[in-house]
Amino acid sequence: MHNSEPTNALRFLSIDAVQKANSGHPGMPMGMAEIATALWKNHLNHNPSNPYWFNRDRFVLSNGHGSMLLYSLLHLTGYDLSIKDLKDFRKLKSKTPGHPEYDLQFGIETTTGPLGQGIANAVGMAIAEKILAAQFNTPQEEPIDHFTYAFLGDGCLMEGVSHEACSFAGTHNLGKLICFYDQNGISIDGEIENWFTDDSVKRFDSYGWQTIEVDGHNVDEINEAIILAKNETQKPTMIFCRTTIGFGSPAKAGTADAHGAPLGDEEILKTRQALGWNYEPFEVPESVYDFWNATERGTEINDDWNAMIEAYKNNHPKQYNELSRRMSGNMPDDFDQIYSAFLDQCNTDNSSMATRKASQVCLDFFVKELPELVGGSADLTPSNNTFSKSSSTFSNENPSGNHINYGVREFGMSAIMNGMVLHGGIKPYGATFLVFTDYARNAVRLSALMGLPNIFVYTHDSIALGEDGPTHQPVEHLVTLRSTPNLNSWRPADLVETAVAWKNAVTSENTPTCLIFSRQNTSPILRNENQIKAIENGGYLLDDQDNASITLIASGSELQLSIDAASSLKKEHGIISNIVSMPCLDKFLQQNKEYQSSVIKEDLPSLVIELSHPNSWYKILNKSDKVLGIETFGESAPANILLEHFGFTTSNVVEIAKSLVDE
Repeated sequence: MHNSEPTNALRFLSIDAVQKANSGHPGMPMGMAEIATALWKNHLNHNPSNPYWFNRDRFVLSNGHGSMLLYSLLHLTGYDLSIKDLKDFRKLKSKTPGHPEYDLQFGIETTTGPLGQGIANAVGMAIAEKILAAQFNTPQEEPIDHFTYAFLGDGCLMEGVSHEACSFAGTHNLGKLICFYDQNGISIDGEIENWFTDDSVKRFDSYGWQTIEVDGHNVDEINEAIILAKNETQKPTMIFCRTTIGFGSPAKAGTADAHGAPLGDEEILKTRQALGWNYEPFEVPESVYDFWNATERGTEINDDWNAMIEAYKNNHPKQYNELSRRMSGNMPDDFDQIYSAFLDQCNTDNSSMATRKASQVCLDFFVKELPELVGGSADLTPSNNTFSKSSSTFSNENPSGNHINYGVREFGMSAIMNGMVLHGGIKPYGATFLVFTDYARNAVRLSALMGLPNIFVYTHDSIALGEDGPTHQPVEHLVTLRSTPNLNSWRPADLVETAVAWKNAVTSENTPTCLIFSRQNTSPILRNENQIKAIENGGYLLDDQDNASITLIASGSELQLSIDAASSLKKEHGIISNIVSMPCLDKFLQQNKEYQSSVIKEDLPSLVIELSHPNSWYKILNKSDKVLGIETFGESAPANILLEHFGFTTSNVVEIAKSLVDE
């Protein structure tokens, strides 16, 4: 069969779905249909009957507004997406939302839409493949051996995150990363030559990529380029595909009118005539389904891999067991027991230290016990303390390394981490200063949206970092993180709480975790066995007095301040205080109301003490309660001066507490 009819099926399923929804982006699917045909028909190794097959090639649609191209491909090749699902495009709770949303059941590898992040996800997937291949492949068997492919457009390359990720990919010789640039010269506002004149070929040459230029509507030419890309093992490849947006539309091809709106009934009819597509909306001939169906070949290559894995199991049983565990995402069988012993040791060894240092103590334990942990930092490793005793640096010379130097790429790092988690077999953690979550936030948001158990490490958590001043002092950042759905933010007070925070992060299955640590030393806190167990709840009573007149609530370094204030209140004024440690407000809010009320007594006034904007706390406070927080930017000065300047002193806490009791 001539390729034009199967290719046009992609176009018209996309056109018809957008028209029916009266919303969407037909131009990209129409322009990239030949590219999709060349890749998905001739090269992409996948199995629609087993979308979870671990060694499948990964496909990322970075230009996610063209989602109907992906949905059409998945439908035609045999995934669980029906014609009805395509007709339900952009409807509430449909399998075909406006932009792709991560769901392997339907073959969707990642959530895309915010441009540039998809290509960064693809870089992460390629890194994961490279690390796992180096750790588990043998000369006889290669259980990890696949490509990562990504489609992207002009908008993706305009976004700065693409620079961060692609520069990184070139440095690390990700030869199994192959990308296709839909070079149509059009975005929403029109012809991009008015605002985007980069020589993108030279740009990617300078990154260390292989660059290939093709006619994006010539399947044979694209196919030859893919072969060249697959044969280049030391460089990622960018295939520059010259295309026409809205290809086939007599009136709208090559214009912004084809980008983000339905073509309209009249123009669709003319496009059908122009491309010789003599079928009704959503009608696909059986011959086209036969052309596209990938289930037989997919099952065959999956079975071949299964047979190889059996040989691997027999020849390398220890490696096989570890790989199986990591592919399934399970913890080691003895993890709970070993962790419990470690937590006991932390309680015994608890001493004055910065919680970033406490985090490193924990990493020395967790990285040793969990080889799937791959850490990193955005050029702040000595400050973030992310390099453990079991760490080795990931590099071209050491591809099995478990610590990545990301460079100053907070956004890129976070989006790459998303890709690593999505690949599977790896649990990444990446670090920067808390204030720089501003740079990374959209990737953190997508991690939460996808339900990825990523671990984001943020140090230098308050104005107490001192002389670096307000540019480096976080104020509103905790509020932002805590207001993000499906995200747990831990701000522990000492080594014991840090150990619990890390344990929650590494065992999380569907929720990312932010671990927030201090630069300055914190004091060790005395706890009984029940209190140590209660840390898991996010908040717990550190001191529970029957005759208390007030509850003092604190997180992180301010917990010691609340203890000191409680002592002064009792000694100097006869006021008895309950003390609540709140290392993770998010987890506390997930507990039942009975538990919350047992910790924060509703009949007592509450005072929260935290070096952050107060807005997080009003979810659990009454109108008469107060928060000692920060509602301005910081200042440049030594930490002790700043704490006094902003009122984080024992005497000020005592005065505020007295006023609440007196009311």
